[in-house]
Amino acid sequence: MVLYRRGSENDVLQEEDLRKGLSEALGKLGARKKILAIPPDHTRLHSHAGVLTRLAWEYYGERLTDILPSLGTHTAMTESQIKNMFGHTPQGLFRVHDWRKDVITLGEVPAEFIRQQSEGKLDYPWKTQVNKLLVEGNFDLILSIGQVVPHEVIGMAGYNKNIFIGTGGAEGINKSHFLGAVYGMERMMGRADTPVRRVLNYASEHFAKQMPILYVLTVVSRGGDGKLKVRGLYIGDDMECFNLASALSLKVNFQMLEEPLKKVVVYLDPSEFKSTWLGNKSVYRTRMAIADGGELIVLAPALKEFGEDQQIDSLIRKYGYVTTPQVLEFVKNNEDLRNNLSAAAHLIHGSSENRFTITYCPGHLTKQEIESVNFRYADLTETTKRYSPNKLTDGFNTLPGGEKVFYISNPALGLWAHKDRFK
Repeated sequence: MVLYRRGSENDVLQEEDLRKGLSEALGKLGARKKILAIPPDHTRLHSHAGVLTRLAWEYYGERLTDILPSLGTHTAMTESQIKNMFGHTPQGLFRVHDWRKDVITLGEVPAEFIRQQSEGKLDYPWKTQVNKLLVEGNFDLILSIGQVVPHEVIGMAGYNKNIFIGTGGAEGINKSHFLGAVYGMERMMGRADTPVRRVLNYASEHFAKQMPILYVLTVVSRGGDGKLKVRGLYIGDDMECFNLASALSLKVNFQMLEEPLKKVVVYLDPSEFKSTWLGNKSVYRTRMAIADGGELIVLAPALKEFGEDQQIDSLIRKYGYVTTPQVLEFVKNNEDLRNNLSAAAHLIHGSSENRFTITYCPGHLTKQEIESVNFRYADLTETTKRYSPNKLTDGFNTLPGGEKVFYISNPALGLWAHKDRFK
């Protein structure tokens, strides 16, 4: 049931609007004694989930006893990141999710269902895993807070992905990522109903129905003035809430282009992107828009590693970003990659499939490191002088010498495609 809905392409929700919407929805629930909040981490800083988590704490006070950022495979948040995202919310409430050690299995989606969803390409069961705190904490309300936006693994981020992936375990994360990659990222991005989503919905229906989960979902886009705008807030406990948010996200976060792009420049905000695990949003959010033989240039001032997880970082360095057939062959012949299917999926997501070139301009990684994973390298300082984020505006730009580029200031907020590739 949807407890609160507000949103449109022209809406701009301020903090007071978020407060009123959240209060209205929570008021309909009646009294709650012990609450767990599950927001995203700082890699979703622009989601406004930090503001909503703080507002939930202000609403419930000491009854909100725990905050578990849905890290997935990401590293734990620092104190400064928590303060930056969640304001004066008490630091003592925050817990750290360990995707390798802190999970329990609620049930298992049968292999036959995975086989159906993968069109016969995969034949394994899928463990429904969550952080043990969700089960052992005896909460009478779990607030799953997040943003709905196009996503490479599942089609649209948000909803139960925040639970089963964000607080999930190694097997659940690995196999879900690989299912999405094998099925085909470009067949899913921007779509609410996908094979991976159906697997998570199966898990919700069969193994998590007794969990008192309420979803608090935002839709955020960049306005004409270049500033972030909250376009929608949807609060509820089922798919209807997610579908409403997805429909709005597709309107405000997706840009259909008449012609493929020959040169794209993407800027990765230092506060959000320090790895290619995250920074490759510059690749997969633009892949359907870039022309064969085109070029993607990524300005990445904070880039210092490939994977957020040390083991995955090592695998990326070992195998590099190559074509899908090559990755599948690596999986077939190498146990280390076969046991880390989310890393294999990531290698597929970060590839241009040899259609266009990808040039990274890192703040910290060396030329040798960048080229070792099959990207091109360019000097950050020199490239930034030519393509200055302070001078470029989102969309088409013509430089003084006549060069035309398409600029994206934050790839996490959108999806770009030209009409012949999005069908």
